[in-house]
Amino acid sequence: MDTIVALGTPAGRSAIGVIRLSGPDSLSIARSIVGENYFKPEPSQPVLRSIKGTASNSILDRALLTFFPGPNSYTGEDLVEISCHGSPIVLRQVIDLTLGLGARPAGPGEFTLRALSNGKMNLTQAEAIRDLINAQTEAAAQQALRQMMGELSSRLRRPQQALIHTIVQLESALEFVEDDLPELKRQDIVGELTEVASDLHNLASTFEVGHLLRDGVRVTIVGRPNVGKSSLFNKLLAFERAIVTEVPGTTRDTLTERLGLDGIPILLTDTAGLRESSDRIESIGVERTRQAMAEADLLVVVLDGSEDLRAEDLSALSQAKSARHIVAINKSDVASFDTLEKSRPSYEAGSVNVSAVTGFGLETLRAAILEPFVAGDSPNAGFLITDARHYDLLLRARNEVQSSWELLQRGASEELVLIGLHNGLRFLGQITGETSTDEILSEIFATFCIGK
Repeated sequence: MDTIVALGTPAGRSAIGVIRLSGPDSLSIARSIVGENYFKPEPSQPVLRSIKGTASNSILDRALLTFFPGPNSYTGEDLVEISCHGSPIVLRQVIDLTLGLGARPAGPGEFTLRALSNGKMNLTQAEAIRDLINAQTEAAAQQALRQMMGELSSRLRRPQQALIHTIVQLESALEFVEDDLPELKRQDIVGELTEVASDLHNLASTFEVGHLLRDGVRVTIVGRPNVGKSSLFNKLLAFERAIVTEVPGTTRDTLTERLGLDGIPILLTDTAGLRESSDRIESIGVERTRQAMAEADLLVVVLDGSEDLRAEDLSALSQAKSARHIVAINKSDVASFDTLEKSRPSYEAGSVNVSAVTGFGLETLRAAILEPFVAGDSPNAGFLITDARHYDLLLRARNEVQSSWELLQRGASEELVLIGLHNGLRFLGQITGETSTDEILSEIFATFCIGK
């Protein structure tokens, strides 16, 4: 195994930048860069040393070095962390110095991959580290932390053990081919497989909400010019992101910002008003609005509730009809809003009365945005499956167990029943990495950041 090096903190200027070395030559490289042949600090105890260049033995920086001897390190092998001042120039010089001494640049997630290979964690815990780093909301971070602490592995242990127990019983029955499986034993196995299939189904069903914590929801605000789209956009964000004027067509391009609603990451987009225009720039903006509409998970169609519907409003509603959408009837603070409310049509997608000026109805609008996705389930309610890979393998495992259950009910031979049980156990093993191939691992770790 060679020695790898990478910057463990984000690129750019900072107070501190951490460089990580992992592998058999980590300590010898550390000795070389500090110029001490017998340098070996106490494990996990930072020590202050000068980092020396090779050309003229000049000092590059004063840094803290921390040695973590294997197997008691993050990667399970000798690991050194060098905490330098966060100058990109200094960090680059130190990394180049280590490369000249035999280290090589680490690939994406290679430190964590080594931890996995050395038994420091399983695959679900490794993936959780990536998800924790990428978490966009507190709820997403909390779910990733629970998985990193082994909760998914723990929840899979019961169905795995039940499958192993059932497989052992059926394999044993095959050793005595002259004896049929007793009916009472057969019914016990049927009951056990029923529980396993139910456990896997219940766990997989949490993905409907769980995947939103990772992927988020793309919400696009649309409508004709001057109905208050940008004002509503700013109000939802709680800061003045979009320029707002009384001049129709002020917004010429799409604006996108992130926010969290009840733990769900929302990618909120403000758009140019939908209308026909001879202005070339505005026409380009309208085209981008249509593109944003096509990419959205949910459209919020904004209407001006202080005026009668115009042809452009009807056009916006028509364009949104084929997509998931809700209607926000704005300007409830204007006197004519109440007068027109009785004559206002009802909308099949549902509507919310709001005021982008006073903030009236904003909480109702936030709830309406989430409703099509969470169906009343809170992402803070319990442990959730957030990864599509885990979800797919859970469904495959459940289907195999269900198939074996049906075969057993029909009195099929043990050989046929065992096929599905072995497949189900293999799929569960792929979740935790017990039976994963190198190709699967390469695909997963390609999504990690370098230095982790």
